[in-house]
Amino acid sequence: MKALVMAGGQGTRLRPLTLGRPKPMVPMVNKPLLAHILDLLKRNGFTQVVMTLQRLSDVIQDYFGDGSESGMEIEYVVERVPLGTAGGVKNAEECLDETFLVISGDALTDFDLEKLVEFHRREGALVTITLYRVPNPLDYGVIITDREGRVTQFVEKPSWGEVISDTVNTGIYVLEPEVLAEMEPGKTYDFSRDLFPQLMAKKAPLYGYVASGYWCDVGDIAEYMRANFDLLEGRVQVGELGKDIGGRIWCGEGVEIAPDARLFGPLYLGHGVKIKGGVVVHGPSVIRDHTIVDNRAQIDRSIVWRNSYIGEGVEVRGAIVGCQASLKSKAVVFEGAVVGDASIVGERAMIHAGVKVWPEKEIESGATVKSSIIWGAKGRRTLFGRFGVTGLVNVDLTPEFAARLGAAFGATLPLGATVTMNRDPHRSPRMIKRGIISGLPSAGVHVSDLRNMPIPVARYITKVTDAAGGVDVRLSPYDNRVVDIKFFDERGQNLSKVQEREIEKIFFREDFRRVYLEDIGTIDYAPQVVERYTEGFMEAIDLPVICRPEFHIVVDYAHAPTSLVLPTILNLLNCDVVALNARIDESKMSILPEEFERGLERLRLISSAVQADLGVRLDVGGEQIFLVDDKGEILSGSVACAAMAVLALRAYPGGTIVVPVHQPTIFERVAEEQGGRVVRCKIDPQALMTAAGGESVVMVGDGAGSFVFPQFHEAVDGLMAIAKLLEFLASQETKLSQVVATLPEYHMVKRKVSCPWEAKGLVMRRLNEQYRDRISEEIDGVKIGLGEEWVLVRPDPDNPYVHVYAESGSDSQAEGLADRYARIVEGLQS
Repeated sequence: MKALVMAGGQGTRLRPLTLGRPKPMVPMVNKPLLAHILDLLKRNGFTQVVMTLQRLSDVIQDYFGDGSESGMEIEYVVERVPLGTAGGVKNAEECLDETFLVISGDALTDFDLEKLVEFHRREGALVTITLYRVPNPLDYGVIITDREGRVTQFVEKPSWGEVISDTVNTGIYVLEPEVLAEMEPGKTYDFSRDLFPQLMAKKAPLYGYVASGYWCDVGDIAEYMRANFDLLEGRVQVGELGKDIGGRIWCGEGVEIAPDARLFGPLYLGHGVKIKGGVVVHGPSVIRDHTIVDNRAQIDRSIVWRNSYIGEGVEVRGAIVGCQASLKSKAVVFEGAVVGDASIVGERAMIHAGVKVWPEKEIESGATVKSSIIWGAKGRRTLFGRFGVTGLVNVDLTPEFAARLGAAFGATLPLGATVTMNRDPHRSPRMIKRGIISGLPSAGVHVSDLRNMPIPVARYITKVTDAAGGVDVRLSPYDNRVVDIKFFDERGQNLSKVQEREIEKIFFREDFRRVYLEDIGTIDYAPQVVERYTEGFMEAIDLPVICRPEFHIVVDYAHAPTSLVLPTILNLLNCDVVALNARIDESKMSILPEEFERGLERLRLISSAVQADLGVRLDVGGEQIFLVDDKGEILSGSVACAAMAVLALRAYPGGTIVVPVHQPTIFERVAEEQGGRVVRCKIDPQALMTAAGGESVVMVGDGAGSFVFPQFHEAVDGLMAIAKLLEFLASQETKLSQVVATLPEYHMVKRKVSCPWEAKGLVMRRLNEQYRDRISEEIDGVKIGLGEEWVLVRPDPDNPYVHVYAESGSDSQAEGLADRYARIVEGLQS
């Protein structure tokens, strides 16, 4: 006997789950709902199947094929226009020449279909309707039968006053082929409203068979979740879900579960799922193939579809997360909410109960979503942030994304231009870099591959060659799941905002330049990279002066590529070096803050033990330096910057130093003492490098370990900062500790205040209005001068925060001032 599966459901009430797939293809634990129906048919002896299809029919045909892989024979009949439930069966009449079964493709059941067929034949029925007893029949078609099972009445979706039975139509029928003759071809027919009443009027033998077992009409989000959970709870009989690892937990292949993760069944974990440390998952829950649940996330009674990312500290409670969705750190999704396919929920965003987020939407960090998001921007609207283009590897930043990004950058450059490409040793930046490299030549741009160099080397080579720009790809130093992509202009500096916007415009419009075959760019390795950098480096310093003292220093290379360049330079500078962590290790490219602090402490201890003149730790990119003086004291970023400023102004009398607006007034005081001047700039890497080109500028520092010495090139360079520090100490015959001892005291405190994106402008406007008479600077944020003390209020450019910096005469006064303005910022949000 053949079975006809009605698989043309629109799935309107299941949106947004059905926006990218037919309703029968929504996943039900470990496979599509329709696959469970076919399994049921096969268990009951049905191996010949006809499927009627409508919307997105190719998805079903591509998935199941001709059925041979599962031991079945499948034919497909596609409705070009909707014909109704019975009209769709009539449309497949050529395939039906004997008694056949009709079953819905969007209900989950484990009925014994063989008993149904036996009943049909025993009663000599023309039509047998499978009935099921439900507690609440209001949403179904109720069918009344006599004692012999013959149908006597249809009541479609009754009110409670019309309810005289709890047996409802399940949409599963056994039909004789002559029933099809009762319908006209191409006309719309519904079984319950049209065909069955028509047959009853002719006294045709219509019977109802009350089935036992499980049945759920997956009509809406709530029923979809119930069906999944019932399957996990064992209320419906299906095949094996996967490997049983105990505790009512079933797994696919290649699942990784951290030892300290806590899992409470029933749960299904699909192929390649990764459960990280501290994760808590309460069942019933489904986590489908290749989804990553990051550290300390919590999932409770929820369904997460394949290839999604659940970030650190995320909470998903009674919700559904679609395919390839990304929930960033500490986001919360509440009961009944649905996050559509490929949507991104930003850090600390909150999605309220029942909210539906349609596919490919992006929720900003810190946002609170109380109503469904159906229309609006698809995906990210900006690419560039403070650290360039950043994102989670294989979530935000994928190879195909990287290729498009490379093509967009290439389209902003002249045809035939050259771009330098650089990366760190980790495999993730290597992958993303190669994606970018594949996009650049398509726009007619040549690639000069520097391979694996410190960022300052990449910047310098970009500047001194004929390159029109450069790209550096590396792990974020703060999070090993994140990659930072920096773009350089022809000077080796970060791109201007105008240039960034141009790349974004081309990227989002997909207005890529596609060149002819002979204009496709080439890809070559850059020659003599280290040699060219070293040669220029030596020309920018006073080598004889540095060599004279024979400095004894300790250098922590942080397992990074600086160990490929700096040892040669230090050897030329006649330095006696104790090298730490000089072996390149991709697993060390990103470390936790506590690991960084332990590394600094180790540097301090070793520097003290060997009585070094200087201890230096470089960041993995080679741009920042962290100092230990000759007395074994770790210098804070601002103190190190102030000491360097004193030395630079002594070396270049009357010079100018540049520091960001949030640094303490210690710089004005030391500049006055040394006869120099201070210029303030924005808290932004590009602002630092742009300022380095100003008149009489001798040094730029950000107070966090980054320095620019324009005598070499106008870009942040940790290697040059070390050499210039040694040059200053040697030429002035002093020690770093002696310089630090001359610095005036300062007392500064920082606070971070949560502030939704939409409230930032309001806060800054109100602050401006209330304190207009006391505002001293508006370079970056609002700086309020209060006599001997000051406060800077600055919105964070990348996150839903406002930063408050305060300086005063003592630590307690600075803390009180910062706390006061933090409360003011909170109050101005409402």
